[in-house]
Amino acid sequence: MAARSPQETLEALKQFDTPTITNVVATYPTHPLCLGLYNPWSENWYTDQSIKCIYPELGRTVGYAVTCVFGLPEPGFKNLSFLDIIDALDESPRPTILIIQQKFPPEIAGKVGLAGGNMTASVKAVGCVGVVSNGPSRDIHEIRPMKVQYLLSGVTPGHGDQAVHAVNVPVSVGGMDVAPGEIIHMDENGACKFPANRMDAVLENATALAEEEEERIGAFERARSAEDIKAILGGHSYGKKDES
Repeated sequence: MAARSPQETLEALKQFDTPTITNVVATYPTHPLCLGLYNPWSENWYTDQSIKCIYPELGRTVGYAVTCVFGLPEPGFKNLSFLDIIDALDESPRPTILIIQQKFPPEIAGKVGLAGGNMTASVKAVGCVGVVSNGPSRDIHEIRPMKVQYLLSGVTPGHGDQAVHAVNVPVSVGGMDVAPGEIIHMDENGACKFPANRMDAVLENATALAEEEEERIGAFERARSAEDIKAILGGHSYGKKDES
């Protein structure tokens, strides 16, 4: 059987919801199918509840991270523009997920409708399939038919002057630290990341874990007593592999 291309692997990863991916990446470090890529609590490798999925009907979205930072314009720094983000997206392997860290003063942070219809159409044209940001955006009605997934803090209809502060640097968005080129897996539960060189292992283990969980859930559905449940769990807490 021919080896999958990275793009085929990314497409295959869309079979699984994001919680299944987190289970394989780091959630249950004692489980044989968990890769243990991060300490699940001390490292920031998935989003928190401040980030909401705007288009849950689009399902799972997976791609390579391209990162940027937006904030207020500064007279002494005009080196970067939105076109630098377009270049970074175009130079990245595809598909891409744009990770936007918004660094605005607290008094306006909730009112920055940063990414609208024009920006989304532009990034989609160079292979972007999703956006994750720690702030709001706007034009969600206009973006919906473009089928670009958004995970945001919320929505708001306007904004003022804004500027690009950095492109393809490490960022922190909604409790998740992201470096350029990492893989982002996202759905209505949120987003998580993992290194691109581990995508084949994540796919392999997610496939095996899904089969294991399907078997376990089927057993739970057939159970009729506490003793049945105990027998299924084999004395182990959820997340540890049965020894039976």
